[in-house]
Amino acid sequence: MMLTGTRALVTGADGFIGSRLVEELVARGVRVTALAQYNSFNYWGWLEDIPVLDQVRVVTGDVRDAHFCRTLVQNIDAIFHLAALIPIPYSYIAPDSFVDTNIRGTLNICQAARDSGVQKLIHTSTSEVYGTARCVPMDETHPLTPQSPYSATKIGADSIALSFYHSFELPVVVARPFNCYGPRQSARAVIPTIIAQIASGAKDVRLGDVSTTRDFTYVEDTCRGFLSIAEHDGGVGEVFHIGSQQEASVADLFRTIAGLMNSDARIVEDEKRMRPPGSEVRRLCCNNGKLFAATGFKPSIPLEEGLARTVAWFREARNLSKYKGTLYNV
Repeated sequence: MMLTGTRALVTGADGFIGSRLVEELVARGVRVTALAQYNSFNYWGWLEDIPVLDQVRVVTGDVRDAHFCRTLVQNIDAIFHLAALIPIPYSYIAPDSFVDTNIRGTLNICQAARDSGVQKLIHTSTSEVYGTARCVPMDETHPLTPQSPYSATKIGADSIALSFYHSFELPVVVARPFNCYGPRQSARAVIPTIIAQIASGAKDVRLGDVSTTRDFTYVEDTCRGFLSIAEHDGGVGEVFHIGSQQEASVADLFRTIAGLMNSDARIVEDEKRMRPPGSEVRRLCCNNGKLFAATGFKPSIPLEEGLARTVAWFREARNLSKYKGTLYNV
């Protein structure tokens, strides 16, 4: 479907990827409804920082409420469902919350979308559903392995979404991003953790396992991947990867970021930042061929350029002030 002129809902719009996706949709002439999680401060998260906020309809609420979701999706053509709990260490502490938000929240959105006749629902998955790579690069047929409560709930959410396609012909497509990074990313992620610690003047940067590798994709590319999936005429009932097909270790990231920030800081292994051995995903590397074959989309921003943009954003005092560089954020 062509997005220009349509009415789109973005759940999780107050988050890192969601807020950037809202900007991209507005730029394409889409009438956007942005869902921010309800709070009594009437605070809209990262939406507060976007320059096109006056062109966006912001709604506050919670995907865990089925009645609210039915109201939310009325008169919507396309849904980008990003609302989720995502910090893996927190899923060890509060797994019930992840089941409620990720699985039940997805069920509520799917049921509401079915009832309202939405033209397309793009459901957001994660590369974490695969666990440690058994072969690389990993295509969409790679086996699923729930190595954390978080990844288990995302496997469940993906299955709920796809079941609505098979059972009720709901036009669902699953977008499965690999590790997205960039400005506004949560402090619980490794790249903001490294940058914030160095920016705070730390000479000892505390990290967990730095030998693990990931496929890092800049947020602008990730959002363009979402849009290519949404505008693709086929693919309903399928899964598409969004990733760079390149991998880097956390140690590699640290060296690159330290160089960009002219820092002589060193890595210190922090036991409390280590995942349980059976839960640590050792390696992820995306095969992005399926999406390229379907839409011609490939990420275009190399890792070092994306990291340089991210560092520059963090170096602005008003941005850095929102992060606590010395605090471990699960």
